[in-house]
Amino acid sequence: MAEELKERFGELLRYAKHVAELTNRTIEEIVKGEPQYLYEAAIHLIRAGGKRLRPLATVLAGRMYGLPEELGVKAGAAVEILHNFTLIHDDIIDRDNLRRGVPTVHVLWGTDVAIIAGDLLFAKAFEALGKLAEHAPPERVVKAFNKLSWASITVAEGQALEFDMVKRDEVTVDEYITMVYKKTGALFEASLLIGAILAGAPQEELEKLSRYARGIGIAFQIQDDILGLTSTEEKLGKPVYNDIREGKKTILVIYALKHLSPEERGKLLSTLGKKDATREELEEAANLIKKTGAVEYAKNEAKKYFEDALSALRDTKPVDEEARKLLEDLGWYVILRGK
Repeated sequence: MAEELKERFGELLRYAKHVAELTNRTIEEIVKGEPQYLYEAAIHLIRAGGKRLRPLATVLAGRMYGLPEELGVKAGAAVEILHNFTLIHDDIIDRDNLRRGVPTVHVLWGTDVAIIAGDLLFAKAFEALGKLAEHAPPERVVKAFNKLSWASITVAEGQALEFDMVKRDEVTVDEYITMVYKKTGALFEASLLIGAILAGAPQEELEKLSRYARGIGIAFQIQDDILGLTSTEEKLGKPVYNDIREGKKTILVIYALKHLSPEERGKLLSTLGKKDATREELEEAANLIKKTGAVEYAKNEAKKYFEDALSALRDTKPVDEEARKLLEDLGWYVILRGK
């Protein structure tokens, strides 16, 4: 499937690589200082790779309404820096030892330094966005700041909702959707809107992009949940079954708990959130989830959100049609990447 994706999305992937290179250079210019070990810790995951999908979204949304690519890259770098702040802290919370195929920040530098490195990136994200004041109308930069602040707050709310859901056996799909929108979709939405805001896009266009981003963000997280259950550590760059070990109520777990027999439900619940669960226990839990048809259900739900997102994007009125086409391809790429 990887080769098929490369062939189908060749133009998108080439442009994504171009944007990633520009974004990486921009971030390297911003995330530097003393003490050196703190900045090395802060930029560790960024240097480890990543597709830079959020900066790509910022650049493309900006281009749709006339924003020069170079300004989109600067804004996208701010979003990517903020994203990596959340990753560092997420890895601490989840006790993950791997991210993007490398040891996580807290494993290499310790939890104290990792927390400070994340805090540093949080501040650097706003510093990066502030540099656009020299190139864009002040009122647009202020709106972009507000959107990045909103995303930061909303991501924190999503994380808190996830904490609450881990503690409960009964969680609804609607609660899950709200949580993943806040935790994952909001930052993707901000990525798009910041680019469009800086370009001066009208409010009705921003609303269409919001709907597109919401659908793609939710579909992306559902797909990520599926990969966490069905993929391999080599492909993920992090441990499989970690969601089960952490007791996360993914859409697959929620579905499975409603469709298993009482005995099987009890078995799954006994493994969910068990930090010292063996590989065999985790695999047994994963198989219980799969046997209910949860994977197929989750894929269908992701498809619904994706189709709504696509409908919203196709209703936009861009000045750059190529940018809209690439943004549509990005949505397809997100939903197909794990198949």
